[in-house]
Amino acid sequence: MTSTHAATVTLGLLAQPTRFLFFTGKGGVGKTSLSTAAAIALADAGRQVLLVSTDAASNLDEMLGVPLSNQPVAVPGVPGLHMLNIDPDTAAEAYRQRVLAQLESTATSDERATVREQLSGACTTEIAAFDEFAALLASEGSDTGHVFDHVVFDTAPTGHTLRLLSLPKAWTGFLAGNDRGASCLGPHSGLKMQEARFNAALAALSDPALTTVVLVTRPDPRPMQEAARTARELRALGLANQRLAINGVFHASRPGQDAVADAIEALGREAMDQMPDALAHLPRDEVPLRAFDTVGLPALRALLAGGAVPLSAPSAVVGASLQAEPLYCLADALAAKGHGLIMVMGKGGVGKTTIAAALAVGLVQRGHSVHLTTTDPAAHVQSQLDGSLPGLKVGRIDPQAETQAYIDKIMATRGKALDDAGRALLLEDLQSPCTEEVAVFHAFSRVVNEARSAFVVLDTAPTGHSLLLMDATGAYHRQMTQQYEGSANSKHIITPLMRLQDADMTHVVIVTLPEVTPVSQAAALQDDLRRAHIEPWAWVINKSVAATGTSDPLLQARLVGEQQQAARIANGLAQRTYVLPWLATPPVGVAALGQLASAPPATIR
Repeated sequence: MTSTHAATVTLGLLAQPTRFLFFTGKGGVGKTSLSTAAAIALADAGRQVLLVSTDAASNLDEMLGVPLSNQPVAVPGVPGLHMLNIDPDTAAEAYRQRVLAQLESTATSDERATVREQLSGACTTEIAAFDEFAALLASEGSDTGHVFDHVVFDTAPTGHTLRLLSLPKAWTGFLAGNDRGASCLGPHSGLKMQEARFNAALAALSDPALTTVVLVTRPDPRPMQEAARTARELRALGLANQRLAINGVFHASRPGQDAVADAIEALGREAMDQMPDALAHLPRDEVPLRAFDTVGLPALRALLAGGAVPLSAPSAVVGASLQAEPLYCLADALAAKGHGLIMVMGKGGVGKTTIAAALAVGLVQRGHSVHLTTTDPAAHVQSQLDGSLPGLKVGRIDPQAETQAYIDKIMATRGKALDDAGRALLLEDLQSPCTEEVAVFHAFSRVVNEARSAFVVLDTAPTGHSLLLMDATGAYHRQMTQQYEGSANSKHIITPLMRLQDADMTHVVIVTLPEVTPVSQAAALQDDLRRAHIEPWAWVINKSVAATGTSDPLLQARLVGEQQQAARIANGLAQRTYVLPWLATPPVGVAALGQLASAPPATIR
C-alpha cells in the first residue's frame, strides 16, 4: 500500500527570518528535525546559513551524514549550508589555552599549574561551551572568515537551554562587579577579556530584529506546558520575539474506522484546544506527523515540502510482536535486588519520567521504601505522580535551592574565620554561575549514598545534561584519587563514580522510543557510560504501537521502522529489553502508574 499523505508546510518564520533562530523545547519534540529542515530551506533559497548544535548529545551527524566538528563544515548536497557542533571538551581545552595565554610572562610554572587546576572542573566546560556560543551571537564569525546570513541554533532540551540563555545576563552581571581574585574559571582577568563578547551576546539575544525563539512542541499537554514555562522565562530574560511550532500533528486517514488513529488525533486536538495562554497568542506553525524518520536530505526536505518520500506500509507487519517483556517484569527483577540506585536515562522526550515513576510505585507495591527524585531542571516527577503513596518519598535536586544551601555552608565554614572584607570577597566568588554546577554535584552525591541501604529511583535530565553531570562525577573521582594516592587512606576512598560502577548497587535503565534517532542516541549514551565503566542493566522501549492492530496507512508505515529498531535493540544493544505500549490515556497518577508496573497495560484494539 502506498500513500501520498504528505501536505506541504510553509513555516511562517521563514517568510522574514531574523539573523539568529533558536529552536528550543522539551526533549523529543523534534527540535533537531525542524531546525535542520528550516536551515536547509533557507540555504535552498540562496542564503548562507550556519546550523549550530548546542546539545552535548547532538545527532546532527546522523541526520545529515556529516561528521560533527567545532568548526563550520559544508553540508554536501545543500549549497550555502554549513554545520557546527559546540563540543564541550574541545571548547574547554581551547578556553584553557586562551586563559593561560593571558598570564604574564613572569608567571612561574607553579602559578600556571595552579591556574590549570582551577580550569579542570565541570564549570570550565560549561563556560567554554557558552563562550563559543557567545562568539556566534557577537557576530565574530568563524576562523574560516565565512560570513553567514543566518545562524540556526538546534538547542539542548529546555532546562539546559534556559541555563545557556541565562548565562549572558549572569556573567555580564558577575563581571561588572568583580575584578579581583580567582574563581573556578581561573583569574578574573582571564574572564574580563571575554566581557565585550558577553555584552554583545546579551544585546543580540534581546534584539527582536536579530533573534527569534522558536518554541517547538508536540500536540501533547506536557510539552505544551513546558513550552509555556519556557516562553515566560525567556521573556523575563528579554527574549520576547517568540513563535510556536507544533510538530507531529496527526490526522486519521480514515476517520471513524480505526480506534487507535482516532484516539491519537483526538488527544492532539484536545491538547491544542487547551493550549496554555502563554502560547495561544504566539504566531503558530503546524507540521503534520510524517511516516518516515527524518534522517537524510530527502526526508528533511520532505518534512516541510511534502511528497518527496513515499509511504510504504506492508500489511504483514500488523499485529507483530516485539522481542521484549512487559514493564512489570522489570519491576519484579529490580525488586529482587533489595536496594540500590536505579538511574533512568535517555534522550529528552522518550518518557523517562513515566518509566521512573512507574518503577518507583511498582517497588513500593512490592514492599520496599523508595526515594524517587530527579536531576532534570524541568522536574515533572511530582505532576506525573499527581498524588502520594505510603512508602514513597518524592524529592528533587533543585539547582537554585542547592546552590543557596551550598553558599550558606561555605560561608559558615570557610568564611567563619574571615574578616568582613574577606567574607565579602568569598561571597562574591560564590555568586559565580559556576557555583550551581558544584552544588548540584554535591546533591547528586548525597542521593547516590542513600542507595546503600534503600531504593533510590533517579529520573535523570536529558542525555546531554546528564553527561555533563557524569563529567563532574568523573572529575571529582580523579581529584580524590590523586589527592590520596599512596596514602594509608587510599584503599578506603569510595567516590560517587565508584558506586555508579558497582553493578550490585547501580542499575542503569535506558529508555528510548522505537525510532532511528532515539535508538542511536541511546546507543551513544550506552557507549559513553561504558567508557566510564558503567554498564547499563536494561533498555525500555516506550510508546510502542506494534501491538495495537492499527490499520491507518500512516501509522502502519511508521510501524515498519519501529519493528526494525526493536530488533536492533534486542539483537545487540540491550542485555534485557522491556516494552511499554502506546496508551490512549497518559499514565498520570499513582493508580495509573501502579497498573503499568503490576500487569501488562491495556492497549486499544
